[in-house]
Amino acid sequence: MTETPTTSEALRDRIAAELIAARERTTLLTSAVDEPDLIRQHSPLMSPLVWDLAHVANQEELWLLREVGGRDPMHPEIDPLYDAFEHPRAQRPSLPLLAPGEARAYGHEVRGRVLDLLEKARFGDTRLTTGGFGFGMVAQHEVQHDETMLATHQLRAGAPALTAPPPGPAPADAATLPAEVLVPGGPFTMGTSTEPWALDNERPAHQVHVPAFYLDSVPVTNAAYAEFIADGGYDDPRWWSADGWAHRQRAELFAPLFWRRDGGQWLRTSFGVTAPVVADEPVMHVCWYEADAYARWAGRRLPTEAEWEKAARFHPASSESRRYPWGNADPTPEVANLGQRHLRPAPAGSYPAGAAPCGARQLIGDVWEWTSSDFAPYPGFEAWPYKEYSLVFFGPEYKVLRGGSFGVSPVACRGTFRNWDYPIRRQIFAGFRTARSAPERPAELA
Repeated sequence: MTETPTTSEALRDRIAAELIAARERTTLLTSAVDEPDLIRQHSPLMSPLVWDLAHVANQEELWLLREVGGRDPMHPEIDPLYDAFEHPRAQRPSLPLLAPGEARAYGHEVRGRVLDLLEKARFGDTRLTTGGFGFGMVAQHEVQHDETMLATHQLRAGAPALTAPPPGPAPADAATLPAEVLVPGGPFTMGTSTEPWALDNERPAHQVHVPAFYLDSVPVTNAAYAEFIADGGYDDPRWWSADGWAHRQRAELFAPLFWRRDGGQWLRTSFGVTAPVVADEPVMHVCWYEADAYARWAGRRLPTEAEWEKAARFHPASSESRRYPWGNADPTPEVANLGQRHLRPAPAGSYPAGAAPCGARQLIGDVWEWTSSDFAPYPGFEAWPYKEYSLVFFGPEYKVLRGGSFGVSPVACRGTFRNWDYPIRRQIFAGFRTARSAPERPAELA
């Protein structure tokens, strides 16, 4: 797109809105608890909230004030403290981190300078400013940490600190949805070369042939997962991979994280509140090994990453790969549960307006969905603007998750967005849906 004064102003307005929205959420997540809770490490898997608070400001300074604006470092001595690769999460509480008040002041100063820079920015002078990419990358980075901080709140002990209205009830047709939908076989365009704020691992667009398959219409629910538990799924090695069974035994897994049995019912603790597990909500806080075991028990499998993306983006009538299941328009509250608007998944079958052409619902939002795929680069991948975002994570140690959760902002969630984590991770807002291959049609009928 050729930059004009009008398009530049529209882009400037969008960037400002995304940066401000991200900071409002960061502020809420870090002001909802007292100073000791900000400094405390609530789990060795997570950083102290005060580390995240200064880290997002440090990255904003690095990429926008220094790289885009050419400014000198404001406080170069703190750079190593907030380099995610310099210190593992478990070590961060022992670092001489900025105190909460200092971290807030630093973030406020950086943001003020960035908004001044934005007013004068020329989009297209450099690769980092073309389409506002550098600004979009920083906005996405902050909201990704907002989701991480939300996970820290979930792990936090003590009185509830966050509240939000629950999602609405399931729509009237949810109970009559087919169990699975058919996604037709054939080629489709995976990834993107045109989404201006897409990150390096989403690029480039490339053709992939996906044989026909069936996919669950909705994510696997708590009720369905409870059947797996009741049938002895955690005690039967037939349903687990060798690595999965070893992990199940070592970690003594018996149910999703935050579930516990009380008499004849399952209870779940969510952001400090314990209540009965809601049967029709998507199951959440299960690791990849648990999802894989459930799929095997059900006589199915996890979808590949390519299958998931084709189901979410491909429109058979036009052969177009769209930005989202519902089309190319940005998400709204009518089509997906995003942005921490609700602090839980919506009931399975919700958001009919956000359904994909294949008929599957909730492919965007609610819960991240584990796929069977290892995290790997696309053909023609280029690490940019820094190799630590994706390149250093490629390999079989990580499994791909797709679709986003209720905890992720719309700016960091689209049909091409790729997330990844170790197959043992359960603190993330992850669930899954299952798939099965469609029988091949005889050649004379094809």
